[in-house]
Amino acid sequence: MSSYEAPRVDVNERGWGPTRLPEQFLNVPYAPFNKGDKLGKAADFVSNYVPRGGRHPRDPSGVNAEFQYKYDADEDATFRLVDTAKTARARGNDRLRPSWNQQRFGGRGGFAGQRGGPGGRFGAAGQDANGAAGTAGAQSRIKGQQKLNKRWDRLSNARRMFTGRRRDEVKIDRTATVKVEASWQILEQFELQQLTRLQANVPDADDLRWCGSLLEYDTTFDRVTSKSDRRITRFDDRDFFYVTTTDDPVIEELATSGEANVFATDAILAHLMASTRSVFPWDIVVQRVNNMVFFDKRDNSPFDLVSVNENASEPPTSDDPESVNHPDRLSLEATMINQNLSQQVVKADGAFRKEHEHPNPFAGEDSQPATYAYRYRKFDLGGGMNLVTRCEVHGVSLKNNNEALVATYALNEYDPKLTGATEWRKKIDSQRGAILANELKNNANKLAKWTAQALLSGVDEMKLAYVSRVNYKDPYSHVLLGVQSYNPSTFATQIALNQNNMWGIIKMLAELMLEQPEGKYVIMKDPNKPVVRIYSVPANTFEEDDGEDDDESDGAVADTE
Repeated sequence: MSSYEAPRVDVNERGWGPTRLPEQFLNVPYAPFNKGDKLGKAADFVSNYVPRGGRHPRDPSGVNAEFQYKYDADEDATFRLVDTAKTARARGNDRLRPSWNQQRFGGRGGFAGQRGGPGGRFGAAGQDANGAAGTAGAQSRIKGQQKLNKRWDRLSNARRMFTGRRRDEVKIDRTATVKVEASWQILEQFELQQLTRLQANVPDADDLRWCGSLLEYDTTFDRVTSKSDRRITRFDDRDFFYVTTTDDPVIEELATSGEANVFATDAILAHLMASTRSVFPWDIVVQRVNNMVFFDKRDNSPFDLVSVNENASEPPTSDDPESVNHPDRLSLEATMINQNLSQQVVKADGAFRKEHEHPNPFAGEDSQPATYAYRYRKFDLGGGMNLVTRCEVHGVSLKNNNEALVATYALNEYDPKLTGATEWRKKIDSQRGAILANELKNNANKLAKWTAQALLSGVDEMKLAYVSRVNYKDPYSHVLLGVQSYNPSTFATQIALNQNNMWGIIKMLAELMLEQPEGKYVIMKDPNKPVVRIYSVPANTFEEDDGEDDDESDGAVADTE
């Protein structure tokens, strides 16, 4: 017959609860728990994080502080105290830096007009604690202290306003211009800041060939003001060509004859020369063939579009792709303005027309090309490297029977309410320098590229036009408010564009690509970081996109409207 054994029951005579702990729970740290306590995190990996602004965190992650530190006698034996107390400074200049209480209340523990108010022991009326009138020096100290308090108040308010703007700043996440495939191999990576240290001598240029024709620049545009503005005429019947390096028949001929071993267009070279100021993502294709290097651009890429406010603290953003102020539409608008202006500022029906020996290499039988001249130039980079580039010239200025080559570019205003700037019409005549300074801040990369193109082409004058919308809601009607002329070298100095650094970047990239084996490469800027990477890509990369647009291989840009 089975028997029943009663379990052991321990009696705690001193209170309620177990009399002893099981062996498996001995020496295990624990935190006392009460139903009224706040529950903390089981494991806090960010306890060292301090919230911005010195605010206390809402999460009571520090309630279980018993688990955050364990005393170690061996470690404590090596602990030494270091005296970090600040040394006492002389009190002679203390009045130059008033404390917070002194700024707000006028002294140690006193309000203005009381003992300890502004000016030390003197009150607001220039009397001491006994009511005796203060000296003239004391009164001057009172006024000086009051001015100092106002100055510190202004600085404090400005600091708070600046901090608020930084907190409200919106970070823009941009996408890369091309997707990096798994088959791509990264060869080099460097920050844009590193490129600013490169230096090389400015090489001499030799003209190899002139193509196309040039018209005379109309000097009446130099006298345009806001009161005598001019409407921008649209030239929808003109063809504007943006042919890449390897599609240029003249460059192909020069490469076959062994004229050089590095080839590029002026737009590509200028883009690389000014790349240290770039913010938007970009990419350039490099082809290494038969001991030669060709710097190319992809077909149908936004490379040739003119950027708008790229370097602004708040660049154009819009969630609505149909908005007239969307970044893509603004780039198309700026490109269209530059195209039309280049044809409007020359005398189409004038007596002067300079036809060069070779015709426009990109014009077809039925096309009407823009009146540009293409100048093929050769630069000796040293070390056995010779560079051939195609440059654009937009017109000729005739002064005292002397011909001066001209390149025209246009800065455009789209909506001053969005940019926070003053309307150009109100200050273009009296404060044109202030407008240019603001454009240098917001469009530093664009102006640097234009200047580099003017230097490469060897023009004598660089015309910078100011164009605005007739109606800020209409992106198709524009008016010319003014034109300024600059010498390219002088303007480069004004905008801190170092020509030695420009050529140092080109020489470094040319040397780097000539050292690589034959193949195809991509130079690509990170969309959100000032970092440039060079990839080795398969030979058929981008060829599928090229094949889809064989009918547009001439490089003509379609109507932007």
